[in-house]
Amino acid sequence: MPNILEVSQLSKTYQSGTKALTVLSDISFSIEPGDKLSIVGSSGSGKTTLLGLCAGLDRASSGSVILNGTKLDSLNEDERARVRNLHVGFVFQNFQLLPTLTALENIMVPMELRGEKGIKDRAMDLLARVGLAERHDHYPTQLSGGEQQRISIARAFSNRPKILFADEPTGNLDEETSVKIESLLFDLNRELGTTLVLVTHDNELAKKTDRVIQLKGGRIISNSLNQALEV
Repeated sequence: MPNILEVSQLSKTYQSGTKALTVLSDISFSIEPGDKLSIVGSSGSGKTTLLGLCAGLDRASSGSVILNGTKLDSLNEDERARVRNLHVGFVFQNFQLLPTLTALENIMVPMELRGEKGIKDRAMDLLARVGLAERHDHYPTQLSGGEQQRISIARAFSNRPKILFADEPTGNLDEETSVKIESLLFDLNRELGTTLVLVTHDNELAKKTDRVIQLKGGRIISNSLNQALEV
């Protein structure tokens, strides 16, 4: 089976006035469908930048990203957005729910944008899967942090993504809530066959994935199976 994600000699440099800041250098790795991968490293190591390039949110300075058979670096912004809408789900540290919409409406938005039918029933089914069917008419401000993250996970799975990118999904949550969110992510990953790519500072969470890539100074210093880390 072909890899779901192939990253080859990826580099990212930002220009700031006359100075160039290289955030990532010569990053290469691949992920098979259904795998669970963690990307770890200290603040400033390039984790979130790498996640954004893999998901097609930004374009690399050099190198290539092939996502589900599509080479992202040859696409314009609209074309990359189309690939994301079809194949990618996102979970962020700060939830990124729309405050003027209910829990149900937040899940329905991406389905509406794709022009899908029967979206209310599917959104309610997703809410039930994350244990929040009874909170469907609540707004984000009426929900706890853990509940908001469960809503964002339901939204992320609304397009049945081939690959889910999660950037510090438990970063704003207490330990007990974090454990529940981790279980939910892994359960849905297994149930739906979605590939999972996590950026995390949490070594205990990283150990629960199949493989761990460790970044330092924008370079990969370790790419190994279930290895205890010193970050």
